[in-house]
Amino acid sequence: MKVIYPGSFDPVTYGHLDIIERCSKKFDYVIIAVLNNVSKKEFFTIDERIKLLEETTKEFRNVEIDSFSGLLADYAKEKKCSTMIRGLRAVSDYEYEMQMALVNKKLDPDIETLFMVSRSEYVYLSSSIVKEIALNGGSIDCFVPKIIEKSLKNKIRGGL
Repeated sequence: MKVIYPGSFDPVTYGHLDIIERCSKKFDYVIIAVLNNVSKKEFFTIDERIKLLEETTKEFRNVEIDSFSGLLADYAKEKKCSTMIRGLRAVSDYEYEMQMALVNKKLDPDIETLFMVSRSEYVYLSSSIVKEIALNGGSIDCFVPKIIEKSLKNKIRGGL
């Protein structure tokens, strides 16, 4: 079974990588679909996020990194894949993700969304929190791989 795990991944965290690893063990093929959301202020460019994901997921042989803009339902149809994976950390995630799953189902009745509950050690973790800590000089080594930490620090030093 082929699945799509969509997201911003700006930047990828250990929480994302946990979901990716678990998906790679449960499904035949996993497409990590990096959203190019023009209405959202990105920290890393789409190309930088793809490169970082490729580097941090290279051990998973059945994982492909790709990007898309526009509707997830359209992207799924293009990829001939109707199963989406979404990670849940808290009840607030569930409300938003349920809404998105229902919208995607309305746009394409063949789409199914499967929710994966985050491991307890990642329940509080988000890309936004990681960026906030990094921007304020805090240590992020327990939240992201070394390459992400280094990339964040370089980005901050270089200015936004």
